[in-house]
Amino acid sequence: MNLMEELRSLDWRDPGRWPFAVRAGAVGLCFVVLTGVASWFFVWTDLNPQLQALQDQELQLRGEFKAKHAKATNLDVYKQQLGDIEKSFGAMLRQLPSKTEVDNLLVDISQTGLAAALDQKLFQPESEVRKDFYAERPIKIRFAGSYHQFGAFVSGIAALPRIVTLHDVKIAPAAKGGAFDQLQMDLTAKTYRYLDDGEVAQAEADRRKSEQGAKRPAG
Repeated sequence: MNLMEELRSLDWRDPGRWPFAVRAGAVGLCFVVLTGVASWFFVWTDLNPQLQALQDQELQLRGEFKAKHAKATNLDVYKQQLGDIEKSFGAMLRQLPSKTEVDNLLVDISQTGLAAALDQKLFQPESEVRKDFYAERPIKIRFAGSYHQFGAFVSGIAALPRIVTLHDVKIAPAAKGGAFDQLQMDLTAKTYRYLDDGEVAQAEADRRKSEQGAKRPAG
């Protein structure tokens, strides 16, 4: 009787009557299965979160590597862009007058209104407002004239070699008794100037002093 015939002749309800070799093989198979199940529950389930965390970390590192590789590849392009930005910034900075040129710019703004044949009712420069590296100076202006004259004034301001911006523009009918097309325009013109190194250093010192004072607890 060969092995297959012996297996077919076994009584599965009475393992005790099986031949020793078959019983030993069955016990070994059960041991292997139980060992595999125990390994799954006690080893794999413990290591699986660690494996998932390592896989997530690998994906993150791959992403960081790709980003840094792209930056390194485009480093020359970024340097060129930075150089272009610095040149553009320098050109804009040169459009800001120095402290000694601001008075001349105020005259230019006033003269632009006169050149447009506007009747100047108010021209009131106000105190400077300092920013990071520049200061702006608002000027309250009131003109009387027509739409065409207002347009000529705005065009003249845009043509100035220095930066001047117009804000809070309000146009209303002029006072009674004037010509039918006479209007009144109120606006705030802002001129800008760059701060020299000493002024920038002083502004930074004042800012730090103010921050320290704000952090100091009240006694």
